[in-house]
Amino acid sequence: MTQTVLAVDTSHQIAVGLARGNDVLGCRTVADTRAHVEQLTPSIQAVLADAELTLDDIDLVVVGMGPGPFTGLRVGIVTGWTLASAADLAHHEVCSLDVISAQWSEPAEEYVVCSDARRHELYWARYVGGVRIGAPQVGAPDTLPDLPTIGPGVVHYRDLLGDRVTEGPDLLDPAVMAVVGPRLDDAGRDALYLRRPDAAVPTRRKSALPTGPRLLRGLTPRSGATGQGEHR
Repeated sequence: MTQTVLAVDTSHQIAVGLARGNDVLGCRTVADTRAHVEQLTPSIQAVLADAELTLDDIDLVVVGMGPGPFTGLRVGIVTGWTLASAADLAHHEVCSLDVISAQWSEPAEEYVVCSDARRHELYWARYVGGVRIGAPQVGAPDTLPDLPTIGPGVVHYRDLLGDRVTEGPDLLDPAVMAVVGPRLDDAGRDALYLRRPDAAVPTRRKSALPTGPRLLRGLTPRSGATGQGEHR
């Protein structure tokens, strides 16, 4: 049976794809990497509307699990899972770098796919014969293997990557993700953040009461007071 697939990825930019089998029904990308909350749901609605479909027509939601920055990535994951749960749809989680690898029509025998991790670092994974070897990693551009390198990270770190840079896909294509996503390896349910988020839950409570000299100043006796009980 040919499945109708909705693909959602926010590991980098906003990417929404729709396909029935190998036929692409629609796709949309939003280049703003900091507008996931505002733009993802309208993008999904627009892609479905343009194809004259609703969630009831979808069989599978393919969800990009990263690697990607914490805030943007979790928007796509939660949205994909919520849509699948609300409409009682199956969902399939994929590594976003695997999608970019699948877009390369004439890949090198061994190569690296990378994306921007910010903080002057890259998310990356190594591939042999189109198959990812090991888990994705994060590191400085000059620590990547000396192999042909493609992906969104090339755009930002071309100078530092030097001769590694190779002609190939430099953005995730949501149309390809909708077509090949169901056949890609299951990435599991854990988001590929690869490092701790900037925001952290405090490990100890912060007192709201003044301490030290501030507390003593608040208890200084008024002029004329002795600090002792009054005797009559």
